[in-house]
Amino acid sequence: MIGLLIRARPTVCVVLAAVVAGLLYAGVFEFSALLVPVCVPAAAVLATALAFSGRRLEPWRPLATVATGVIAVGATSLWTTTLFGLPTPRTLQAVAAGITDSWRLTLQFTWPARPEAPNLLFIPIMVVLAAVLGVELVHRLRGPLPALLPSLAIAISRQFYGPLEAEPGVAVLGSLAYAAAAASLLAAVRAGPATETSRAERQLGLALTRAVAPVILAVAAAVPAGLLPGARSEAYTLREEISAPVTNVQATSPLDDLAGRLTASSTPVFEVRGGGAGVTHWPLVVLDEYDGVNWTGTQDGFRRLGAGIPRSPLLTGPVKRRTARIEVVDTGGPWLPSQYPPAQVDGAAPLVDPERGTLLLPEGSAAGAEYLLTWWEPQQIDKDTFRNAGFDWTAPGGRDPLGEDVPDWVAPKAKEASGDKRATLETALTMEAYFRDNFTHVTSGELPTGHSWHNLKEFFDERRGTSEQFAAAYVVLARTRGIPARLAVGYKAPPASGGAYTVRGGDAGAWPEVAVKGVGWVPLNPAGTAEAAGAGGGGLAESTQKLRDELPPPEDLSEPPVRPDAPAGRRQNDGDAGLSVPWSLLLLLPPGLLLASWLFGVPAAKALRARRRRLRPGEGAVVGAWKEARDLLRAYGVPVSAGMTLRDLTTEAARTADPPTVTALDNLAVAVDVALWAGDIPGKQVNRQAWTAVRAVRLGLARQGSWPRLRAGLNPRPLLPLRTIHGEGFWRRNRRSPLHKSSP
Repeated sequence: MIGLLIRARPTVCVVLAAVVAGLLYAGVFEFSALLVPVCVPAAAVLATALAFSGRRLEPWRPLATVATGVIAVGATSLWTTTLFGLPTPRTLQAVAAGITDSWRLTLQFTWPARPEAPNLLFIPIMVVLAAVLGVELVHRLRGPLPALLPSLAIAISRQFYGPLEAEPGVAVLGSLAYAAAAASLLAAVRAGPATETSRAERQLGLALTRAVAPVILAVAAAVPAGLLPGARSEAYTLREEISAPVTNVQATSPLDDLAGRLTASSTPVFEVRGGGAGVTHWPLVVLDEYDGVNWTGTQDGFRRLGAGIPRSPLLTGPVKRRTARIEVVDTGGPWLPSQYPPAQVDGAAPLVDPERGTLLLPEGSAAGAEYLLTWWEPQQIDKDTFRNAGFDWTAPGGRDPLGEDVPDWVAPKAKEASGDKRATLETALTMEAYFRDNFTHVTSGELPTGHSWHNLKEFFDERRGTSEQFAAAYVVLARTRGIPARLAVGYKAPPASGGAYTVRGGDAGAWPEVAVKGVGWVPLNPAGTAEAAGAGGGGLAESTQKLRDELPPPEDLSEPPVRPDAPAGRRQNDGDAGLSVPWSLLLLLPPGLLLASWLFGVPAAKALRARRRRLRPGEGAVVGAWKEARDLLRAYGVPVSAGMTLRDLTTEAARTADPPTVTALDNLAVAVDVALWAGDIPGKQVNRQAWTAVRAVRLGLARQGSWPRLRAGLNPRPLLPLRTIHGEGFWRRNRRSPLHKSSP
């Protein structure tokens, strides 16, 4: 029983390493959703591999493990396509789709993705393949290290789905579990057949495996962990290349349709059935790209809605989850009323832009949609803390350029609106008050339209416009002054509304949003329209209103002190930078350990092997001297094959070595002849003669120069055994001198 467990240990460790690597995808999917789809097929592969470990069944093991793995994948993830758990053509088609499409479909979701078979199927398939390949490698190759490569490939593939810094628990626990499986595998070095390697060489292989185990474990732990907080925004992920397609959706921009909505002021657009207390704005789309003619938003950032959307990294302050039930009459396109940042949508399956909060139905029309919207709302913030928070320069889209040709009149207008103050939250509110106090908001009659540079110039000249011109002009001036701002289009909640109300066409509007550190995007109201009361909602709207009420005149605004080390254009109160930990140095740790293991481990292993060979009892020390001389020649590049005798070695060495080295090899051959042919156990004199010859061979080869000597000392190839090594028993069985070639 104990022997069976020892023989099964490498197989168990390889399968366990594949399971741990597959579970590193927790975070892409919820951990509980991966347990059964990953563990059950892996257990099936393990049981089959152990059952087919006998010599007669071993040739059938790869086919059997693949078959049982596919059956287990069908029984766990594709049960509806099977016939009482047995695969059908539909199952095989689904498995093929999992190989080709599943990995790509997962990238289109917000994470954690929905744990449905078409999405996660590629993970159990990878685990099955890694387990099967690992089992075959550990049984067919001498060393266990190559058997780790398939599971390590799964861990590396996880990195292409995003660094694991966002899931530190998964990174640390997964790395430790993988390292434990790898360590157990490395300790279970499989001994080869007696005809292939001697006992001493097996011990040497075990010693070398243990010597490099720390290096392998360091690499194995570093790769799945994603090096923790490594390169953040610089880290490449496949998600940057793949998003949910929206090419079939065609609709007019809500900004272009704003005037038409305002004319149908009494037409219901959507109803809020509950949870709308304190909500002032219901955005449809967010636009942050401007070319001087049109405001647009990217269509490359949409994703399928997964099990939920995590809290935005822009929200570092206190937040709470809020919900509201929405019934859409008609929004004029595929957009659903939303809040930023959304957390979940129940009752509908929209595409979502997590960075902007936009919800879009791929069917093309939101008319008649009913859903429960959940979002993250910042809590009410102390006004002094809010005032001094500063802007968030990492917010995407807030500082995008304003086209190639910005008119000359823009900068003076921005200076006038801001009171020539630096970019602070109070400056942003001052610019809001500038528009409210100096411009007229038009809601009826002949409505101005357009937001190009020409339209905005007319807006500043005539000082009248709709919320379209107010919002576009504000964002243009704010970005000119270095304030991160974007334009949102949607509907404002009716004034003095409670938790349930109807939003109509007359509530349509556009407004600017500025990115404040810790609280995300803050909506502003430069048009001066009436807003819903904040009572019962509190939160960000109430905090903003308190600052607005206490805002001093522009000439009395105080500016925060400029940090001496602040870069140009960003000298605002951003807070202390703090200490920076050089996490990038962790990248050098595994290669450094590997290099140190090579520079010091290879010479040390060679010295240890030579000492063990010299201390062998009887004729073993003489044969050890012969093997030492052979490996010295291998290190210096002399061609050596498994069946060569000492005479063959001497002939090959004579091509490059000097005459004293060749003579030393002849002396070694004589010592081997005496030891193996005399019939008596060789004495110390013969052993001394053999190792003296080895020393002479080493010195003779070293006379080739410093560079060949260094290269030979660091050459790890002589540490690997030849395919067939003739030990002491070979010569006794064949009764032939090693000075001559063995007969066929």
